[in-house]
Amino acid sequence: MVTEKSSARGLSLFERYLTLWVVLCIVVGILIGKIAPNVATTLDGLAITVGGAPIVSIPIAVCLFFMMYPIMVKIDFTEVVQAGKSFKPVGLTLVVNWAVKPFTMVAISTLFLGVVFKGLIGSDAIDLVQMPLGLNLPVGAKHGVGMVILSDGVKMLQVPLWRSYLAGCILLGIAPCTAMVLVWGYLAKGNDGHTLVMVAINSLTMLFLYGPLGGFLLGVGRLPVPWQALLLSIGIYVALPLVAGYVTRKWIISSKGLDWFNEKFLHILSPITITALLVTLVLLFSFKGDVILSNPLTILWIAIPLFIQTNLIFWLAYGLSKWLKLRYQDAAPSAMIGASNHFEVAIATATMLFGLSSGAALATVVGVLIEVPVMLMLVRICLRTKNWFPTHE
Repeated sequence: MVTEKSSARGLSLFERYLTLWVVLCIVVGILIGKIAPNVATTLDGLAITVGGAPIVSIPIAVCLFFMMYPIMVKIDFTEVVQAGKSFKPVGLTLVVNWAVKPFTMVAISTLFLGVVFKGLIGSDAIDLVQMPLGLNLPVGAKHGVGMVILSDGVKMLQVPLWRSYLAGCILLGIAPCTAMVLVWGYLAKGNDGHTLVMVAINSLTMLFLYGPLGGFLLGVGRLPVPWQALLLSIGIYVALPLVAGYVTRKWIISSKGLDWFNEKFLHILSPITITALLVTLVLLFSFKGDVILSNPLTILWIAIPLFIQTNLIFWLAYGLSKWLKLRYQDAAPSAMIGASNHFEVAIATATMLFGLSSGAALATVVGVLIEVPVMLMLVRICLRTKNWFPTHE
């Protein structure tokens, strides 16, 4: 948890109009991808790969470090231990993230992609995805809802396009956020220590449940666990800025004192998180600008169920937080962590399992596109409803 002085923080002019800056960054990113595609392609190619699949984008990792670092520096780790002892917010987050969210994602996505929008997507539209790892069926063989065909000399699985989109949505639904939620919790003036505890717990839970739960929901047999993707993303996006923040805080306070740390150092860091977020948006949208421009309606069909799912999970967790009489500082991050997704892992997994050009990979990219605008909307809702909750124990 941050100090009382920083807990009283209000939104600066920069933060107050963050939605406007987000829109401008999205436009700038798309324009860069369109006007200078070689630049975007080169930056997108700077990645750590595992098994031929890009797992960690180096430019995005750098931006995420500077997003997370100022938040980590502000955390008083003696308060983190205290936050971990509070069973109600921890239990609520685990139940919503793992017993509710994956199944509502399947239900909502199936309803919209497989029924409401099926005709618009194309009832007979197909997608070619990679054969499941370790499977070598003959051409013409059936596997689940797909059929093995030969495409450019490579065996591929031909599946209904809407089901491919559904697979991407499922991969998002089983990946609770373990990085960006620190930004959302910070902007909502939540308990940073509690948020960090939730990040740690969800990171560990993902290691054990992501593969089995994904395999069960996808219905294609056991989903190979992307251990490398999980470990790399957790290490780079969470552990690295956490260690850097802890070391920096301890060193500065011991050498300069707590007052200097609060009044001088934190003042310098204040705009860094938001600036890094905006730069991240420019990069993400420059990488995916061509996808957005070439598939505007497809993006919309996928975005609608994801938007509904995000709001449903947020209000479920937020409402249960009120019922459990949690403090606002714990209720806000508890709702945020369920609502947002770990899109880096979802994209990496979709690419590894189904291929970079698959509908599943496209669906996970849509998760990136709506993540920031929707989560900023929920941050504003939290700030306007603080009076619903007690602010002290």
